[in-house]
Amino acid sequence: MTADAYDAVAVLYAEMARNELDDLPLDRAVLAAFAELARTADAGLVAELGCGPGRVTAHLRDLGLDVFGVDVSPVMIDLAREAHPDLRFEVGSMDALDLADGELRGIVSWYSVIHAQPQDLPAYFAEFRRVIAPGGHLLLGFFESEGEPVTAFDHKVTTAYRWPIDELAALAGEAGFVEVGRMLREPREGERFRRGHLLMSMGE
Repeated sequence: MTADAYDAVAVLYAEMARNELDDLPLDRAVLAAFAELARTADAGLVAELGCGPGRVTAHLRDLGLDVFGVDVSPVMIDLAREAHPDLRFEVGSMDALDLADGELRGIVSWYSVIHAQPQDLPAYFAEFRRVIAPGGHLLLGFFESEGEPVTAFDHKVTTAYRWPIDELAALAGEAGFVEVGRMLREPREGERFRRGHLLMSMGE
């Protein structure tokens, strides 16, 4: 299970990921664009799904959002609460959120849907659509397949999938999301794969 796999490496993962955004200006720019859209779409709650130890949740808070984190790994949530005691973190699954319909102004899924089986991803997007209010936004971060079809790979924690950006955008579109913009980033030294980012909106 994904939860068990992340529980087992949570402390090491948290230490390695602690300051990763410091050296990723393009990634920060995508998060800033999402935050600006979320702020201008009326004040409202934003969720980071698959938040891990909470470093992106905290970054979104610093960008002015009312944000909380959800993760399937109880150990990750414990670490997030310890590192960011002023923020709300909950154990939960992205495909069965304990949230009312339309409760959120936005969702950030930062390299978290990568572990979903490809055939299960439509159910995840349907759940995202259920909890995002009209006019809200969705930001996806993922590993891009660089011209190949959906491809499984040996992620350091547990099996993950690389997606063609057009196919992932189309899948989200089938759930009712409309693409606002995209960003592809080539791998830096020490990274294996191209990074993909999709910014989507819900209709009013």
